Amino acid sequence: MNVADLGLPVDVPSTALFTDQYEFTMLQAALRAGTADRRSVFEVFTRRLPDGRRYGVVAGTGRVLDAVENFRFDEGVLGFLRDQRIIDGPTLDWLSGYRFNGDIWGYPEGEAYFPGSPILRVEGSFAECVLLETVILSILNHDSAIAAAASRMSSAAGGRRLIEMGARRTHELAAVASARAAYIGGFHSTSDLAAGFRYGIPTVGTSAHAFTLLHDTERDAFRAQVDSLGRGTTLLVDTYDVAEAVRTAVEVAGTELGAVRIDSGDLLLVAHRVRHQLDELGARNTKIVVTSDLDEYAIASLAAAPVDAYGVGTQLVTGSGQPTCSMVYKLVARATSADPDAPLIPVAKKSTGGKLSVGGRKWAARRVDEQGDAEAEVLGTGPVPEELEDRQLLVELVKGGEIVAREPLDTARERHIAARERLPLSAVQLSRGEPVIPTEYM
Repeated sequence: MNVADLGLPVDVPSTALFTDQYEFTMLQAALRAGTADRRSVFEVFTRRLPDGRRYGVVAGTGRVLDAVENFRFDEGVLGFLRDQRIIDGPTLDWLSGYRFNGDIWGYPEGEAYFPGSPILRVEGSFAECVLLETVILSILNHDSAIAAAASRMSSAAGGRRLIEMGARRTHELAAVASARAAYIGGFHSTSDLAAGFRYGIPTVGTSAHAFTLLHDTERDAFRAQVDSLGRGTTLLVDTYDVAEAVRTAVEVAGTELGAVRIDSGDLLLVAHRVRHQLDELGARNTKIVVTSDLDEYAIASLAAAPVDAYGVGTQLVTGSGQPTCSMVYKLVARATSADPDAPLIPVAKKSTGGKLSVGGRKWAARRVDEQGDAEAEVLGTGPVPEELEDRQLLVELVKGGEIVAREPLDTARERHIAARERLPLSAVQLSRGEPVIPTEYM
């Protein structure tokens, strides 16, 4: 069990300023107008999937819960808002006691989603809900994009091991979040120690070309690494001549050598040659790890290669060309007054250019066919049809301001694998296409 998601082993600073300024100006105006206390329902959804994607992956929910819990206005934050004259005195006074006391429902982390899916539903007063918009979207857009890329790579890998190693290709904090999202999407380990410390993700790592270049000979470098880490280590064999390096690696470590890593060249051709050479040298159990700017297409092209594991960096942490999911946070229902018993009415933006939204507090269910495969994402605002009662997707995450659904990261990872298996087979095709199931409104 991963304990990290049940309470981070590091201090988390206030998330209150991970916010666009207009959240505060809306708050100030609503407080003055007397509408800030109106009960409101906001939903997070995307109008379309990123180009080339046939399903989305919900990731970042656990981080959203942490962010909501740490959305606090201490003296330093309030002082900044005061000194910069961003808001007035009454608004500062209101913020000094801010605590989110509403309810949050959402798709469980690791679940698949489609256009229109109400991935997260935030309910409470307008004032307390509107402030959370930016930080929620920041987390869900980033993490879900990485998880979707990871899921495609995991499917393409066909059960072979995947190592996340993109920390040097993105912001240092984004790297930690990326490793977490990649693990949910099907990766097995990360090179980033902060991700291992914070979230309990297995970590791996041996050496780079610099270690070989440090030594007078490649043999000296291999000997130093084996003496330190043991025969089960992974030796990098493409600094000079690959064939010579493989021969030297087996001479130094013996046939018990754990693995060799190839980081350049025609990976398909080189992997076949290295496998043949290792087998001839008696190192039949030595694994082959390949790296070198891989993405899901490159991984799929290596399906016939004798590769045991892939290390993926740049393409993973940038969402393999789709670094965001274009999720939005929209008010879909609000009370007619600040009276706690005032009825909710649906509201929705009406505009041209494809930015329409559907009003009303929604439920969501996934209809399945006779084989148990998903066939439609069904959304509605009225009563849930009896046949969909046990297919509903939204779960309670926060109740009355209290988090009620923290879970180990492995649970989200296992959920995603199961959710992907319940999608039609065409979901994992890398060719372009429409969402693998349609979204229907009732």
